[in-house]
Amino acid sequence: MIRVGNLLSCVVPRRRSAQADLAFRARVSELSDSVRDLQMQVGCLQVKQMRASAPASLREAEFRVFSQFGEDGILQYLIWKLAPLPEIFVEFGVGDYTEANTLFLLMHDNWRGLIMDSSASNIENVRRRSLAWRHDLRAACAFVNRDNINRLIESNGVSGAIGLLSIDIDGNDYWVWERMDVVRPVIVVVEYNSVFGASRAVSVPYDPSFDRTRAHFSTLYWGCSLAALCHLAESKGYVFVGSNSAGNNAFFVHAEHRRDLKSCSAEEGYVESRFRESRDVAGALTFLSGRERLAAIADLPLIDVETGKTLPVRELPEFRGATD
Repeated sequence: MIRVGNLLSCVVPRRRSAQADLAFRARVSELSDSVRDLQMQVGCLQVKQMRASAPASLREAEFRVFSQFGEDGILQYLIWKLAPLPEIFVEFGVGDYTEANTLFLLMHDNWRGLIMDSSASNIENVRRRSLAWRHDLRAACAFVNRDNINRLIESNGVSGAIGLLSIDIDGNDYWVWERMDVVRPVIVVVEYNSVFGASRAVSVPYDPSFDRTRAHFSTLYWGCSLAALCHLAESKGYVFVGSNSAGNNAFFVHAEHRRDLKSCSAEEGYVESRFRESRDVAGALTFLSGRERLAAIADLPLIDVETGKTLPVRELPEFRGATD
């Protein structure tokens, strides 16, 4: 058991000598490794329980080890149902890789892979951790867009068939996946913006330097709708097999590998997110929920990816009643 007092004594920074600072860093690293070991032990038990229960849906398979929500369980379920798969992944938008969709695959299943993030400090932190030598993991610093994505992946030694692709860049997700052709993943996980609703296939317009925090102060204007991802997935030969219960990640499987997995439409598989991360102009949380979120970005433009036409957010069917 880790006692709160001992934990605080390890992580609260104080003025210290260079030697003491090295000892502090070593202790924090040791503590982090211990926590990860505990997480892994619990995760292994969850995998066994999930498989023993023979879940009938993605929702029933959910559990969290290192993922943001229940993605770890869903991915374990899918690779179990679809095995054998190429044991390699690509994930970008990983932050410092302490919370990610592929970390449990790396540590539990010994997959190898490529991760990318736009922050040099995040990638440097990954390289300093034991993951860098314990596993076959390549970490690259890059700001991903649709024009560089194929080159970035291939230049880092990955191409062809892979088991999993995970996209979470809070912006050009649709446009980047649309252009990507250097890898052929069996499973694709892409974040969708549930604020845009279930019915229209829309995305923010492509901007190679898109930044969610600069696009609109609310941070609600980013990415694409689930219907847009389903439209793109079908054109690439994938079927939509469901969303996580948090309403932010969609899961697709290539039609050639789907086996007995049930597919669904965007409207059938749509889940509205309930987390409240909206901000005001000063950056403080405003906790908008439901249709209030649409009202905050009503006049911003979207692209209908099926027709190519531009429309404001207020023309989405879900906008009706947003200001009631």
